[in-house]
Amino acid sequence: MKARVKWVEERTFVGESGSGHKLVLGTASGPEGHTPGPSPMELVLIGTGGCSAYDVVHILEKGREAVEDCAVELDADRAETEPKVFTRIHMHFIVKGRALSHDKVKRAIDLSIDKYCSASAMMAKTATITHDFEVVDTMTA
Repeated sequence: MKARVKWVEERTFVGESGSGHKLVLGTASGPEGHTPGPSPMELVLIGTGGCSAYDVVHILEKGREAVEDCAVELDADRAETEPKVFTRIHMHFIVKGRALSHDKVKRAIDLSIDKYCSASAMMAKTATITHDFEVVDTMTA
């Protein structure tokens, strides 16, 4: 896997993945106080949620569950001193589908966080990771 990050100006950078996708990241505030993109640590947190959500959807689809949507809301704390690593990450999954099995959703999330998600495995070296979830049945919603 390869990536490249190029400094643009002030604290603005452009990251490019080995597959050619680009994104702006930075912490410098523009004229209206907006940053040009997420900070590097926000990307790490987003990546952790994305890694796990990907796993959950994949596991549920392999189990022939009628999953229609999966979102992960993340809430995290960082250390107050350098390096300001993540010390706590809570992941709240919202999984939607038709007559989804509560037990299968729980199993998919547990497997992702405990076994398959590389990002959460790395984050667990410095952070306590907790999770919960809700299942929304789209047949009754």
